[in-house]
Amino acid sequence: MHPSDITTYLTGLDVSLQAVGEKTRRVIDSTLPEATGAVWHGHPTWSLGEKPGQTPVCLLKAYKSYVTFGLWRGQDVTDSSGRLVPGARRMASVKLRTVDDVDPALFTDWLRGALALEAK
Repeated sequence: MHPSDITTYLTGLDVSLQAVGEKTRRVIDSTLPEATGAVWHGHPTWSLGEKPGQTPVCLLKAYKSYVTFGLWRGQDVTDSSGRLVPGARRMASVKLRTVDDVDPALFTDWLRGALALEAK
């Protein structure tokens, strides 16, 4: 059974990954106050539309040993760090194994870039 909200999703993770998810969530929520966070397709997604998944910006998805922080248009976002790994379509993501992998300043830049792309 899939959790129905982001808090339940994150509290269901192993303690170390829960901390990673919570730290990343704080960055997302503070950078994208206009976005709606919801569990969509089984994992947390932040979208600009009225419904979950409508104009999605980013996501968190937990695996056994890491949490993926992904951007729907991540390949179009400026990433001077080289940490974003291209994925399907225009997506890009980074694997987060510890809270030290979460870089609030860098992730804020990525999120602002992703938001600007959707505003066009």
